[in-house]
Amino acid sequence: MLAPTIPGPFLDLGIIVVATVAILWFLRVRGEWFVRVASLWLFTTDHKRIGIMYIALGIAFFFIGGIYATVIRTDLGFVQGLGLDPQTTLGIDPDTYSILFTMHGTLMIFMFVIPTLAGFGNYLVPSMIGAREMALPRINAIAFWMLPIAGVLLILSDANAGWTGYVPLSLQIDPTNPHGVDLWILGLHILSASSMLGAINFIVTITKHRAPGVHYWNMPLFVWATFINSILLLFALPSLSVALTMILSDRDFGTHLLAAANGTPLGGALLYQNMFWFFAHPEVYVMVLPAFGLISTILPKLARKDIFGYAAMVIALGVFAVLSFAVWEHHMFVTGVDTDVRFVFMLSTMAIAVPSAVKTFNWVATLWGGHIWMATPMWWCLGFITGFVIGGLSGLMLASIPIDYLYHATYFVVAHFHYILVGGTLFAIFGAIYFYYPIWTKRWYNQALSQVHFVLTYVGANLLLFPWFILGAEGMPRRVYTYLPTENFQFLNFLSSLGAAILGIGQLVFLYNMVWSYYGGEPVKTADPWGEPLPSTMSGPAPPRPAPPGRPTPTAPGTPLPSAASAGGPGSA
Repeated sequence: MLAPTIPGPFLDLGIIVVATVAILWFLRVRGEWFVRVASLWLFTTDHKRIGIMYIALGIAFFFIGGIYATVIRTDLGFVQGLGLDPQTTLGIDPDTYSILFTMHGTLMIFMFVIPTLAGFGNYLVPSMIGAREMALPRINAIAFWMLPIAGVLLILSDANAGWTGYVPLSLQIDPTNPHGVDLWILGLHILSASSMLGAINFIVTITKHRAPGVHYWNMPLFVWATFINSILLLFALPSLSVALTMILSDRDFGTHLLAAANGTPLGGALLYQNMFWFFAHPEVYVMVLPAFGLISTILPKLARKDIFGYAAMVIALGVFAVLSFAVWEHHMFVTGVDTDVRFVFMLSTMAIAVPSAVKTFNWVATLWGGHIWMATPMWWCLGFITGFVIGGLSGLMLASIPIDYLYHATYFVVAHFHYILVGGTLFAIFGAIYFYYPIWTKRWYNQALSQVHFVLTYVGANLLLFPWFILGAEGMPRRVYTYLPTENFQFLNFLSSLGAAILGIGQLVFLYNMVWSYYGGEPVKTADPWGEPLPSTMSGPAPPRPAPPGRPTPTAPGTPLPSAASAGGPGSA
């Protein structure tokens, strides 16, 4: 006998009623507290509070996007790696996998990496240039509150077009979810508008609201990174918006902007790829340049040295900005582009390794001869350098046309991209969180747990990602929910998924440490939590030591200001 079921509409209505009653009860009991907190956070225009909300929202979506990734790796590693069928074991078919793949990539890029880095920009940039506030504080708040709306739309969309939204796949109407791609595009449009508002705000703030004595050639490197990052967004985002609008028009209004008139989608597919990658490759540097700035802020402070080669570091950021718009075609080497065109883009792609090398060597030179304090943020900086080098060198390999022909549609490319964003940007974000946490909360996190978090994340990330290079070299295709059950494919995928599990456990340690330390961490007793430690102190809180006598205070143009100046001092959070 079948058990009675509750019709869907009645279940939804019941959930709404229960939620409404719970909210009313909470407001009755804690209404005064809620109004006070809401006035401080929900309606704030303070750049530091908005920055912290950006970071908190980004971390929340980091865990949401991680859930999608966990399901993907469970399918590829723990299910198929053990010789099981994903459709009968997990219920994952090609359409389901496409949804997981789409949502993981979209949320991690647009709802985690970009908002989190924008949060650090909001929190740090005005303080670093001596401004009281962002130039457009209300616009700043509006730009932030657009993000949760966009995030909800993206999750509800369950789009299955891949995070790149390639046509003709994104033009197809899925009868089980006919408006999924439409919602996905709407969410991305809102995110684009938010990023555009934020970029304009940063540019105006940095160009017009610097304090006297703060010149372009003595701004902290993080300010430079945010400034150039904002310029990239202004030039790159319109291309994405136009391409997505074309898809929306073809889907809902019967146009044929991306579908060829003769019924074959090849011309539209190539047009869309050109427009998408004209945005998406500069977008890679939008996700990396602020991370460069964070590393350039933390390293000098904990190495007790000024950044090595300030001018070269600034120029390298500018070269990244220019070349990032001259390399997009390397994503299309296999589409039949003329050989002469491919050769030009191959050279420009290889050229972008020069500013990468400049920054890497300058970070190492900053460490050389320094009095290095091996606190937790320094661990993440060193992890960033190793991850970025692996990702950069693999990218240099893919810049070669014949090598790209072999590896383009394989997991080798996935490994390269993830080493840049996980081994690079993610590590920089964690380093910055540990660096600024004592400033935000006036409490120290648990040092042992922070080190456990780093070890689990570093080991897990490399165990997750490095097998992908081997899988790609052996021919395993990307963007597929299943693969040939060869012994090596199964073993390497199982090993990769084991790394994903270790990585995930590390993030739970991080979350526990952050929450517990907020309430029970050791209080910060100095104005600058990262004051120079005693020589015997190698980790954790330490009493400050006066700076060496005779150190000049940089005020003249051309002399870099201390790139690790405290963001606002006591009570800044």
